[in-house]
Amino acid sequence: MGPEMSDYAIDFEPVGRIGQCTGDTSLLTCSHHLGVGINSICGGQGTCQSCKIQVVSGTVSKPDRSQQDVFSSTELKDGWRLACQTYPASDCTVYVPPDSMTTSQRTQVEGVEVTFSSEPPVRGYDIELPVPSLSGPVADGDSLLETLNSRYQIGCRRIDIDVLRSLSLLLRSEKWKCQVSVRDDEVVAIGQQSSLQLGLAVDVGTTKIAGYLVDLRNAKTLASRGIMNPQISYGEDVISRINNVTKSPDMGMKLQRAVIGALNSLAIELCAETNTSVEQIVEAVVVGNTAMHHILAGLPVRQLAQSPFIPAANMALDIKARDLGLSLAPGSSVHLLPNVAGFVGADHVAMLLATKAWQARELTVALDIGTNTEISLISNGEITSVSCASGPAFEGYHIEHGMRAASGAIERVRIADHGIQYQTVDDMPPVGICGSGIIDAIAQLYLAGAIDKGGRMKDRRIGIRTRKKQREFVLAGKEGGSEQSIVVTQGDVRELQLAKAAIRSGIQVLLDAYNFSEEDITRVIIAGAFGTYIDISSAIAIGMLPALPLERFRQVGNAAGTGARLALISLSERSQAASIASRLQYIELASSPHFTRTFVQSGYLGRYRIRNGERLEID
Repeated sequence: MGPEMSDYAIDFEPVGRIGQCTGDTSLLTCSHHLGVGINSICGGQGTCQSCKIQVVSGTVSKPDRSQQDVFSSTELKDGWRLACQTYPASDCTVYVPPDSMTTSQRTQVEGVEVTFSSEPPVRGYDIELPVPSLSGPVADGDSLLETLNSRYQIGCRRIDIDVLRSLSLLLRSEKWKCQVSVRDDEVVAIGQQSSLQLGLAVDVGTTKIAGYLVDLRNAKTLASRGIMNPQISYGEDVISRINNVTKSPDMGMKLQRAVIGALNSLAIELCAETNTSVEQIVEAVVVGNTAMHHILAGLPVRQLAQSPFIPAANMALDIKARDLGLSLAPGSSVHLLPNVAGFVGADHVAMLLATKAWQARELTVALDIGTNTEISLISNGEITSVSCASGPAFEGYHIEHGMRAASGAIERVRIADHGIQYQTVDDMPPVGICGSGIIDAIAQLYLAGAIDKGGRMKDRRIGIRTRKKQREFVLAGKEGGSEQSIVVTQGDVRELQLAKAAIRSGIQVLLDAYNFSEEDITRVIIAGAFGTYIDISSAIAIGMLPALPLERFRQVGNAAGTGARLALISLSERSQAASIASRLQYIELASSPHFTRTFVQSGYLGRYRIRNGERLEID
């Protein structure tokens, strides 16, 4: 323990939490006191190495032998430490990398941040109209357009009909002073002078919806929130929802109303959080996979599930919010980014836009992991994509004790000589296991020899038991048969094998199509809320991801949400998104000559290479 000293101010970034910490309190303990979630699977004993942080400024205790074993001399010089073994000796700024943050700090709305020039599609103009008189009786709408165009030298020629219906009353109540919101050549909203111009960016995922409220004047995100997609009650995956719509003519309307209702509620919650009003939202951008896009827009989806899997529309769409049922500003529009193919949608285009992966010259693989996973291979400006039905296992569905990444979910697992170590969301008592936890658990069981490379649980291994004619591993609770135990079953292993095989085989099909090997990959971008949660080393251990050096992987969170925000505040970014979609080539997995063999081989656990459907194990 470090020496006892005065209080020091510790700034934890990028969370932005600042608080006091004494010299005899570790940075890990300090972070937990301040509500900053830093991983600590071993409980602060310095054995799990999961609480890595970087001291950006300030003085801390000298690294002990355990940290010297973890970090290189260069890393130590750069300030890298284990939070549980480090004590402050002055005011400090501490950077907490994403891998060290707990799930509760990494919500489905967080994503890569990028810089850009604001070029909003809707602009607000303050004007003062001349008071009408008998000598100059000009209609209110005509007077507004004439004053606006004369004052700002723009070519606005139309007023949305809903805006026109409220125009006369508002002008008189505001004494002829107002702010006019203009999109292209149309007035889409009118309000008090200098009022906010708000935008709403939304990523509609199969399981989750992420929403962002943005100030269009300065591109600042005012609030963000994630909710579950209520459509999940009509089917856990895209195909089941398409099938439901196909069977029942009314089901499409029900699914559309469900997601629109969720978006309306989301907008209200975001505005309530910022003390604003939904009537101030003058523009929205929505991204999602092709099926989510079509259901939202009321487009037919039957053909998406039938070969050759053709969308009704791939081009970008602009739809009046009211025509979709969204209650925003009277004349506001919703911009839907372009799709690519039946199962590669606008969300993947948005991810490529946000990460700038489309600009890569070196061989890059970009994945957006979710219930449906899209993968792109980028080389020398060429982009080729596939779509994989990875299923809902990563969200905790179809797992015996699976759950979403909520309080009490086991999210990190390690098996050591002295027993099982796990960490739960919010450090609450364990109540289930989420996707990142199931990957960790199966990776650890495989590495410990409790599961073979084919995924079979072995007899007579510590924690393995047979209950109800099925083998299972007791992760938390009692081994003696308690119904309250949290377990990983043989069925759970099979579910994860199917999910991870879909992703790995998608990567391999792209590599084979261009005669690349895994060693040629210089960068792997992993997007999606779940993609941020996973431990890359665990994903490699089970063969979900290629066995490449960890520094080649980059986890970027909900980059699709970031891409939606870019398109919301920049017309240039919208144009770039359209360009990306037009350049992207799509490969249907079923058309690959080696896909079936590749998928089977991708189900195996362990580190291996695959080429043309053949698996070669590596050390």
